[in-house]
Parts: sequence; C-alpha cells; structure tokens
Amino acid sequence: MAHDTKPEDIYTGAVDVVPREELDRRLRGGERLRVKLGMDPTAPDIHLGHAVVLGKLRRFQDLGHTAVLVIGDYTARVGDPSGRSKTRPILSPEEISANTRTYLEQAYLILDESRTEVRHNSEWLAPLALADIIHLTRAATVARLLERDDFAKRYSAGDPITLTELLYPLMQAYDSVAVDADVELGGTDQLYNLLMGRHVMEYYGKKPQCVLTMPLLVGTDGKMKMSKSLGNYIGVSEPPNEMFGKAMSIPDGAMPDYYALVLGRPMPEAEPVEQKRELARAVVRMFHGEEAAREAERHFYTVVRRDVPGDAPSVPLPDSDRVWIVELITRAGFAATNNEARRFVRGRAVRINGEVVEDERVSLPTEKLSGAVLQVGKRRYARLVKRT
Repeated sequence: MAHDTKPEDIYTGAVDVVPREELDRRLRGGERLRVKLGMDPTAPDIHLGHAVVLGKLRRFQDLGHTAVLVIGDYTARVGDPSGRSKTRPILSPEEISANTRTYLEQAYLILDESRTEVRHNSEWLAPLALADIIHLTRAATVARLLERDDFAKRYSAGDPITLTELLYPLMQAYDSVAVDADVELGGTDQLYNLLMGRHVMEYYGKKPQCVLTMPLLVGTDGKMKMSKSLGNYIGVSEPPNEMFGKAMSIPDGAMPDYYALVLGRPMPEAEPVEQKRELARAVVRMFHGEEAAREAERHFYTVVRRDVPGDAPSVPLPDSDRVWIVELITRAGFAATNNEARRFVRGRAVRINGEVVEDERVSLPTEKLSGAVLQVGKRRYARLVKRT
C-alpha cells in the first residue's frame, strides 16, 4: 500500500461524507483521529469487497490516524440485518472465534498491524445490565428504527422482524461510544447504522463521529454485491492462480469499478483482455507480491489455456442469466444425456478455464462464461460465446 496519502485522498471514491465540512476541518487541523471500522466475523474469509473499505482505513493510517478495528464478536451473535430480506442464522461462539482469527490475519494484508487498535465489542456489550440496555433503547424510537429500508420492506411484506434485530443498530452505535470514535467507515449499506452512531453518541453526551461510506463492490458475476455465499468473490488469501483466473472472468461492464475501488485509479485505454490482465496482475501483486503475479499470469496462459485446439468449436451460451453445468456439457455435444454429463462432473472430468467443476447442481452466470473454455475429459474443448 502507498504511503504518500494526502488529506484530500480520503474522499477518493467515497459516497457519503457526513458532515463533510467537519471531517475536512479535522483532517487539515492536525488532529489525530480515531477511525473506527466494525466487522462482524460471520464468515471465515475477507474478499475484495471488504478490501475496499479496509483500504480506506489504511489511507487514514498513512496520514497518522489511529485505526480502530472493532471485531463484532458480540453483535455476530445477533446478525446485522442491513440489506437482508430475512433473519441471519446465529453463529456459535466457536465459529465466531475461528472466523475472528482468519479475519485479523487477512485484514493485516491491508492494514499496518503496528498501527491498528483491535477491540472486541463483547468487552462492553456483554457486561451491560438490563437497566443499561433499557437506557440504550431510549436513544431511538421504534418509528425511527423502522425507517430503515430493509426493515420497512420486511414490515410492509409482513415478514418477521425480531426485537433482537431492532437492537442491532443501537448495539453498533454503542460501539462508537465505547471506543470514542471520531470517524466511522462502512459500505453504503451501512449508512443508517453509522448515522445512528452519531445520534447515540450525542445521547451519551459525546461528540458525534463523522461518517464516510464506500461503494459496494460488485462480484465477479458483474451483477450482485460480492459475497462468498453467492460464489462471486475473490478472497484476499486465495492462491495466486485462483485469484488471477477469477479476475480474468470479470465481465467487461464491471471493470471500471474494480479499477476505481480496488486499485484506486482509472481503467486504462486498452483492449478488454489487456485491461483484465493488468487488473489480475495488480490484484495478485497486492496480496502475494510481484513474483507470484508473474507466475499466476504464466500459469493462466500456459496451463489454463494450454492445448486448446485452434479448431475447438464455439458453443453459443443460452439467453438466460445462468446455465446449469449439465446443460452446458450437453449443449456442447460432449454428452448424449444429462445423466452422462452428471457422471463427467462426478468424475472430476469437467473444467471451466482449467478449474475443476465439482458440483453437478451448479448453475453458472452466462455473462461470466463468455470467452471461457469448457473442457470435458482430456481432449474435448469448446469455446463458450455469447449468442449473436
């Protein structure tokens, strides 16, 4: 990560800055700020979507400010309802502990560990007595809580909303009280929670934090927010070869966002395949170094693309958004029946761009498959193309 950050760089790529004038004044006034980022360890891995806001936190570190990484080991037991259409499953303490370890290991690929203050919100939330919780609930009305877009939609649809979930924004806000946050970062889906932090800090007689949000990075499918559960992610600790291959599969339309949010620079004028190669190299270099980036590129073009015959047939993809792997195999003429295609998958004989497909039930995004190579067995290849 670069260390020549200037105060104005803090705003690069930001969506919401509240209030902008105050944050600008504090940044230029030489004040050392406590910049908070909360992360609930609900999954074991960090992906490039997380890296966007972690990168912004690193920019604050480069300016000499204190990064306060709040691990939501207590709020993970509740589950953040932001952007969700249903209640999140509750994790066990063992799952939360294991996820926390890998979260920190991976976060330090981006943050300067020596300048990061790590706190666990169980420190202050677990000891709260019932009287303390009741006092906290007086900070907001039910009507204000139901202003949240996700809550409003679920309420209108008659879907259940637990009292536990209604408490979540207040719990996250109380984190800011506990750590004396001057600034809190988050994705745009966190704006409500972050603004609640300002409100609750005032309620407890503290100076309200400034708020800065970053855009949500679209996944490798080019449509949905990057998420491990959707399978459209690039993990920051993934092997270089996998990272490079996934970056090469990103749809053309999503490329400008990856350059802006992940690399922090405009996409160069070049052919789409060269734009993807440069992105893939840069992403691998960011987390594994220059030598790994060169080796991953070599692997992609000499192993993944190796031995694809020049007369390999072009197979048009269906018009649908996704295609079942079994249908793809039969469409290419590599299996006479669905059952035969299933047997190929079970036998680990099916590859997309050199990666083995292991699940016969999987449906793949057609946009991501455009230009990919389907391989069945050792000698049958097909190039997948958009229908014209």
